Amino acid sequence: MKDKTIDYALRATWQAVSRMYNEEATKYGATMATGFALLSIDRENGTPSTALGPKMGMEATSLTRTLKSMEERGLIIRKKNPDDGRGVLIHLTKEGLEKRELSKNTVLKFNEVIKNNVSKEKLNHFMEVAELINDLISDKKIFNNTSK
Repeated sequence: MKDKTIDYALRATWQAVSRMYNEEATKYGATMATGFALLSIDRENGTPSTALGPKMGMEATSLTRTLKSMEERGLIIRKKNPDDGRGVLIHLTKEGLEKRELSKNTVLKFNEVIKNNVSKEKLNHFMEVAELINDLISDKKIFNNTSK
């Protein structure tokens, strides 16, 4: 892997993780996006639909499609936001809460296996590097408007 670029390693790893989660979710008639949405919705108070996209890093079109599918499957319900009459809160149904637990256990299992196979020191370095990459991108220190 030493001759590969950093973005290649990130992309290939994320694609493998994504494929793994989707294969697991398929066993329950779901997708990784559905599982991620279930984990992103506040269990007690619901979550504003407008906050879900940024929270999940999803485009509005994909999020709308995911939420529509979840609503059709009885995993979520939409309720008016009592604090903002124009807004909508997404709440989990009883079945949504059950599927959320499945999603949570899947993520915890992944983390457990990784932690059992990677030293704490290496995992800490990985997390530090990931955070640094995110900071460099957020701060526009890789590509900025002044360089050509």
